[in-house]
Amino acid sequence: MKVGALEQRDTAALMAKDAPWKLYRPRQRWTLLAILFLVSTSNYLDRNVVSVLLEPIKREFHVSDTMLGLLGGLAFALFYATLGLPVARWADRGNRRTVIAMALTAWSITTAACGLAQSFAQLLLARVGVGAGEAGAISPAHSLLVDYFPPERRATAMGVFTSAAMAGLLLGIGGGSYLATAYGWRTAFILCGLPGLLLALIVRVFISEPRERLGFPAVPSGVSPVREMLRTLWRKSSYRYALVGCCLYFFMAYGALIFMPSFYVRVLHVSLEEMGKAYGAVSAAAALIGTLGGGYLADRLARRDPRWLAWLPAIACAASGPIYIFALACNSFHAVLGISFWCGILLNGGLPPVFAAIHEVCGSARRATAIAIVFFAASLFGNGLGPVVAGVLSDALSARYGVNGLRYTMQILMLVLPVTGAAFYWFGRAMPADREP
Repeated sequence: MKVGALEQRDTAALMAKDAPWKLYRPRQRWTLLAILFLVSTSNYLDRNVVSVLLEPIKREFHVSDTMLGLLGGLAFALFYATLGLPVARWADRGNRRTVIAMALTAWSITTAACGLAQSFAQLLLARVGVGAGEAGAISPAHSLLVDYFPPERRATAMGVFTSAAMAGLLLGIGGGSYLATAYGWRTAFILCGLPGLLLALIVRVFISEPRERLGFPAVPSGVSPVREMLRTLWRKSSYRYALVGCCLYFFMAYGALIFMPSFYVRVLHVSLEEMGKAYGAVSAAAALIGTLGGGYLADRLARRDPRWLAWLPAIACAASGPIYIFALACNSFHAVLGISFWCGILLNGGLPPVFAAIHEVCGSARRATAIAIVFFAASLFGNGLGPVVAGVLSDALSARYGVNGLRYTMQILMLVLPVTGAAFYWFGRAMPADREP
């Protein structure tokens, strides 16, 4: 009886060699997705909480917006980008569950360490550690999701997974502002970081690695696999457009939007606690509606034409830029919040289809690496340079226009969004020639 069961399992594994999602029943897929959702939530919680803590950090350490941009951007992005590619290569060949569990442990410890910093330099160093840890989560998780779900369900799965940004944003901004108001910004960092250690244990015990049944990919000999992968991906014009679009998207998202809490507090004179509750809730609702709705709509449209996986984000980015500029011109907290809600739906709705579209053209053997390259470039250009550019521009304009300098800075950065939409449009145009299973 036991031998027969083993034979059936081996036969199922053989049949799933080119379709690993056949190893899992629907309930198993969604359970595994739920765990990865929690991992991503922890990722975005620890990444976003710093944005709501910038003002109390600025007051305590007496630093400029340029230094805050360095803290929120380059300090995090430098090692995030640098380690992302080698970690992804490991994930493309090895046990992705182990990669994620180790990365989660690392960024949880360093986030808690931010709360122990006694100087701004120590805080910068701890944020470097957070970036190094978070480099090992998203690309292996993407790779696993593609193995868990069949092609016709991937955009929806990516939408659910991407909506973890909503949960992380809600906890980071809402919870972070409450903790900072009640207990101080150091306690906020510590309490946001420590729960990730328990989650790392859950990942190690309960996440399934299909390769343990299907076999791990062989390591190529001869030509450097990294060099060959980069050459293959760069030949695809669709991938190049995707790379440009994602860089511009994250430049705006992490350059301008990381200062949105500061805009409410500094320019519109909203209290930190009120801002945290309202902005956190509205941002979370927009992210939830956008990511789930965008993923579902993209799956439906892509059945007719896969280019919609790129064209839907193109429309979302092109439309949201002018709306954001109008919102930032308002002097009412509730008006800005209400208009930003619709922009948030558009921008969050466009992100899951982009990743699904990248998986359509990158090829199964290069999934984690292709996503890691996107995050490498987007992190350096978006997470790294975006907040620093925003900080420098804000300092320059604030010297002349006072607190409105931050308003004008964010409006200028929103001009990047229509250009982002154009890049995604050409991504869609190039997709049919570059699609690869």
